[in-house]
Amino acid sequence: MNNFFRKDRPVLIAEISANHNGRLINAKKLILCAKKNGADAVKLQTYEPESITIDSNREEFFIKKGLWKGTTLWNLYKKAHTPFKWHKELFNYAKKINIFCFSSVFDQSSLKLLEGINCPVYKIASSELTDIYLIKKVASTGKPIILSTGMASINEIAKSVEMARLNNAKDITLLYCVSNYPSKAEEYNLYNIKILKDFFKCKVGLSDHSLGSTVATLAISMGATVIEKHIALQNQKLGLDIDFSLKGNEISIFKKKILEAYYLINRKYFFRSKSESYGKKFRRSIYAIKNINKNEEFNELNIKCIRPAKGINPGYYEKILGRMSPKKISKGTPLTKDIILKLKIK
Repeated sequence: MNNFFRKDRPVLIAEISANHNGRLINAKKLILCAKKNGADAVKLQTYEPESITIDSNREEFFIKKGLWKGTTLWNLYKKAHTPFKWHKELFNYAKKINIFCFSSVFDQSSLKLLEGINCPVYKIASSELTDIYLIKKVASTGKPIILSTGMASINEIAKSVEMARLNNAKDITLLYCVSNYPSKAEEYNLYNIKILKDFFKCKVGLSDHSLGSTVATLAISMGATVIEKHIALQNQKLGLDIDFSLKGNEISIFKKKILEAYYLINRKYFFRSKSESYGKKFRRSIYAIKNINKNEEFNELNIKCIRPAKGINPGYYEKILGRMSPKKISKGTPLTKDIILKLKIK
């Protein structure tokens, strides 16, 4: 499959994450749901629990707030992960139904697996952004790389981008991200998108964990060209990410809104829609409001600028006042261009 990045409009990545709830059939249904609802790509997360953490009950391994409060990192990722053995089948299924598929990579084992099935693009999650060694290895594949920047300072992002560029990454996309689930509007500064774009001279998008489409549509207006959003099935009730996921046809509604935002701002020149041309007929022009005889003086009592635009342009109004009419003109008829020619008015 070809690279899903486009130049003519922003792209929508449908993130499956943990919403398959541990069932392969659900993962396939999510891929199909993404396809049917117009997503440009579908993304997996490639890890086993040991790719991310260890099984420990020490205090620092417990999540103390948020959606997953009270569980350990190990138990969370054990429940959330997409098993390695599913990946080839899921990539093949995505290819079969013609939707672009790629994945987030978390360690050397997941990179080896993904390289073995020819994953075309790699994403580095926000929590792995400072794992410079991982970025080095991923960049060395020469494939496009997406770096999510939640929690990161400009300096941390710069180190990761530098490492990627030093190791053969020629196509880098940064995703502005607020790493809170769900994230609130007041936690965002969408001007960060412009800052990242200007500073790093690369594509910039949004990894969106907010509710609704407001943040994403405004991100488009700031120059975002990629939007990533978690998805779930229509009417799905359970899922670790369900609270901030688009469900079923909400995906197509969301995509429509981000495209509308793009089309509102994408032209970098003064633009008028062709559909407006009809309205020009209802501009003003100069009309006779009384019967005017030949050689009668044009004045404010017998000519007026009114709608529609059947007659000569209102710009000639003052130039005509005080001149003699070259012909007889009936009340309610427009003054025509031949009058301008006969009066030799420029």
